[in-house]
Amino acid sequence: MTPLVSFIVPCYKLAHLLPDCIGSILGQTYKDFEVLVMDDQSPDNTPEVMRSFNDPRIKHIRNNPNLGHLKNYNKGIELARGQYIWLISADDRLRSPHVLGRYVELMEQHPNVGYVFCRGVGLENGKETGIIQWGDCGEADAVWNGRKFLSKLLNGNRVISAAGMVRRECYEKVTVFPLDLPYAGDWYLWCIFALHYDVAYFAEPMISYRLHEMSMTSNMKRRHTVEDNLSVLWRITRLAQEVGDPAIEKNGKDSIGSQYAYCVSSNVLQTSGYSLSLEEFEESLNKHSTSPSERRGIRATVYAHLGTLYHRQDVPVKAAHFYRMALQQDHTLLKIWMKQALLHLGKAGMASRQALLTAFRAGQQK
Repeated sequence: MTPLVSFIVPCYKLAHLLPDCIGSILGQTYKDFEVLVMDDQSPDNTPEVMRSFNDPRIKHIRNNPNLGHLKNYNKGIELARGQYIWLISADDRLRSPHVLGRYVELMEQHPNVGYVFCRGVGLENGKETGIIQWGDCGEADAVWNGRKFLSKLLNGNRVISAAGMVRRECYEKVTVFPLDLPYAGDWYLWCIFALHYDVAYFAEPMISYRLHEMSMTSNMKRRHTVEDNLSVLWRITRLAQEVGDPAIEKNGKDSIGSQYAYCVSSNVLQTSGYSLSLEEFEESLNKHSTSPSERRGIRATVYAHLGTLYHRQDVPVKAAHFYRMALQQDHTLLKIWMKQALLHLGKAGMASRQALLTAFRAGQQK
């Protein structure tokens, strides 16, 4: 019989953690599944560990040669027989024995849902470290309109990779992992699937996500991460243009501007490895955009952000310089005209600006 669910378990140098992962799958109360362990020619004792399992639902697929993680994922998706596909790395585990049953029940009841996910708990040195904050989407279970959820996703990934079970047709009709996004491929898929399908969420933290020195996240270079993240935002924005969704397109462009601003500011402050110099920003912007007006809008966002950054650091000359640059790109930015005017008033302007901010925040709290 064809199983309803296919677990894909990529494994490379993780034989010591494989029993914990597979054990958590075998312990599920819902039993109609297969497990494909995608051994990417791991140099450890993965084959020996696999021989210790005595369950016909488990299959050991050993690549020859090594494919790399994204090709390995896609090979697993191609081999999977289930209607639902759950990709979970060998170093992660299911935390609840009921999670698969809950996922399947929801997906069967909501045919428009492309994927379902839940909150996760961090796992380090065998101990839980609490709810993973970036994957926390609230205390209530939900089925969201996909494009509304996409608006949130464009501000940063919210789906822990080990927590998502995907309807097979998403891979068949939309796409599989893009090979040129080694760090952000999963975020890209969550975004593009949400462009076409609804999304479901369980608030209960039913998976454990392990971060250690061998994990993919730890091994990725930060500079490459920056370009991958930007590429995701640019691609989803372009796709929104193609499907004629101006709201998603605007959200995408706003997020692109914010991401560039964060990276350039990080370079100035030297507070994060996720940074870009102004020269690198221009290079990336020209690589992704062919529209002069689009480039001007994004430059205005970045320069305005830098002006505010230098204003807060009490470097008025540089603050005024970047405010002028922002207005040269977009002269309609009323807030920047006001900030520039207050800047020219010196300490009195700074005091006025602080008073306005305080009054605004007080109004929001009422």
